[in-house]
Amino acid sequence: MQFGRKVALALVGASTLMVAGCATETTYRPATGSGFYRTGYSDQQLEPGRFIVSFAGNTVTSRDTVERYLLFRAAELTLANGYDYFVMADRDTQLRSRTYSTPGAFGPGFGGWGGGWWGPSWRYYGRGFGWRSWDPFWGDPFFGNNMDINTIDRYEATAEVVMRKGPIPRDNLRAFDARAIVNTIGPTVVLPK
Repeated sequence: MQFGRKVALALVGASTLMVAGCATETTYRPATGSGFYRTGYSDQQLEPGRFIVSFAGNTVTSRDTVERYLLFRAAELTLANGYDYFVMADRDTQLRSRTYSTPGAFGPGFGGWGGGWWGPSWRYYGRGFGWRSWDPFWGDPFFGNNMDINTIDRYEATAEVVMRKGPIPRDNLRAFDARAIVNTIGPTVVLPK
């Protein structure tokens, strides 16, 4: 009995580590993907010393990390272009959401409206049984008893950055010393392996 319990605990622990390993935050890297699935940083020069900078995270990247990586990219870009500090002329962080269903309202089936997945179905919570389904065809697989609806969220931060040379003005709260940002935030930035 003890051996079986240890094996079960080991399997649960191993599966938990595998799932946790699959879901990791977006690393600091150039943007990849497109549309909703684009992650990483991108920048576009508008004129000399003025850029639009953005960083998009995946579904497990926190808002704090997205905003921190945006600030780091702006500082890195400022130094690469020979400037000392930058001013955030405009900044925005958006929560983007996407809702989808599995297997989908128009999943596989044998014809009928909605490809065989749409039809009457009622869900109820049965005492001692958990969530149960009932439909007029007693669990018929063609009527969508197993459809799940999920929403995934991710953050994307964008800023218009104006770069300047010389000492940083102390009265401008939107001005950031690029070297100080790189030295302060740099150690917390996770680079791809």
